[in-house]
Amino acid sequence: MTEWYGVRCVFRWTEAVEPSYEERVTVWHAVDVDSALALAETEAREYAKEMGATYVGLAQAYATGNEELVSGSEVFSLLRDSALPPEEYVDRFFDTGDEHQGTA
Repeated sequence: MTEWYGVRCVFRWTEAVEPSYEERVTVWHAVDVDSALALAETEAREYAKEMGATYVGLAQAYATGNEELVSGSEVFSLLRDSALPPEEYVDRFFDTGDEHQGTA
């Protein structure tokens, strides 16, 4: 039986004024997590080559538990232990001021 997996891969962009990192989540229909990771990493290397970036070799997979995706399906989740209060946590990991946010 196959299910959907969300896979986050990390890339380094060096051709910009300042080097940047991209975290990219893609979804894969696969028989198991290892197959999903293999598919995602193959695509990540192709994506990096086409975009002039470097795939840094980090891929994290999340099994959705779904045979079908619908609006609102969770495709990736990561838990991180931290004693930081919410505002400091967000500032440290997500809102450093160096993010490039907007539509792709």
